[in-house]
Amino acid sequence: MLSLSSLAGFALVALSMVLTPGPNMMYLVSRSICQGRRAGLVSLGGVGLAFVLYMLAAASGITALLLAVPFAYDVLRFAGAGYLLYLAWQVLKPGGRSPFQVRVLPTHAARQLFAMGFITNILNPKAAMLYLSLLPQFIDPVHGSVFGQALLLGCVQIAISMSVNAAIIVAAGTIARFLGGRPVWLRVQGCLMGTVLIGLAVRMALDVQH
Repeated sequence: MLSLSSLAGFALVALSMVLTPGPNMMYLVSRSICQGRRAGLVSLGGVGLAFVLYMLAAASGITALLLAVPFAYDVLRFAGAGYLLYLAWQVLKPGGRSPFQVRVLPTHAARQLFAMGFITNILNPKAAMLYLSLLPQFIDPVHGSVFGQALLLGCVQIAISMSVNAAIIVAAGTIARFLGGRPVWLRVQGCLMGTVLIGLAVRMALDVQH
């Protein structure tokens, strides 16, 4: 069984990732504002399905990799730290795009919305890196089944991502109007999130417990 500190650490990473602007958030916010909350929530269902597939594939692959290659953990650890630093730069760099700067999207039926949410996430590099490079470092074979630990962490990530994104969808219009006339708030949010991501990257790079 994973320790509470490992679960809490991974939950913080998952929360930071979902709050960092990316393809999923930009699509869901734009969809919600252009077509309504229901359309955003249907699209979120497709995003969730993609996360489940990522979780199952990663759990199987990580189990085989960590057992077969002794130094695989270090490779994944540094790759994950590097990707967090890249996300921090995307947030902090001048001219970064806010997810609440809405794109105009055409109206689609529920089945199309679900499919587009799925495709948006299955092609999302943030989702791939989260499961392939960030999740493995919170797994410790000493604490039992690697596959079981990967599934538990995946469920934590999916629960956090779906909850946060659902709240953002419901409040998307209000948030967009609030931030539209307050660009300073966008910069403050970006600085805070970038700082958190840098801190997490440093922690991952220095983590040599395994």
